Amino acid sequence: MKVIQTGIKDLLVLEPQVFGDHRGYFFESFRKDVLGEAGVNLEFIQDNQSMSKKNILRGLHFQEPPYEQGKLVRVLSGAVIDVVVDIRKDSETYGQHFKIELNEENKLMLWVPPGFAHGFLTLQDDTIFVYKCTQYYNKDSEGCVRWNSPKLNIDWGINNPILSDKDKVALVFDDFESPF
Repeated sequence: MKVIQTGIKDLLVLEPQVFGDHRGYFFESFRKDVLGEAGVNLEFIQDNQSMSKKNILRGLHFQEPPYEQGKLVRVLSGAVIDVVVDIRKDSETYGQHFKIELNEENKLMLWVPPGFAHGFLTLQDDTIFVYKCTQYYNKDSEGCVRWNSPKLNIDWGINNPILSDKDKVALVFDDFESPF
């Protein structure tokens, strides 16, 4: 498994070594030792999976301390534009975002540390998105930053995605006070 630095401290892309032949393929989707060597020494305690139709945008979500989550995210089927925003107030990259396509073909994974808002836009129907979390979900600590906040200047490649009610009323980044 190859670990790729993103230019934002602690945010990593993981590229598995895929072994394929006429039968299909095999790859390791999680290696604690590889993540540990990259400085990720957190325990995963919850796995989540979602299925979405095309043009669904989920995010930008986070959980406030003390329930902050680190997430190892990937796509089982379909494709997404995955976006994270650094919301760590003392970070040199506060307010900057990173964007990557994760799909069933490239099999890339993204390590999203605590202190980042995370979201994704589905590019295909029936996209299955999975993530390992370092903390249990806690409804009272969930937070959200608006996906199209002008200050973030994220090019999602879509003007009118399908949003949840929660995501429609999220704060724009200019009005957001980070708990990190």
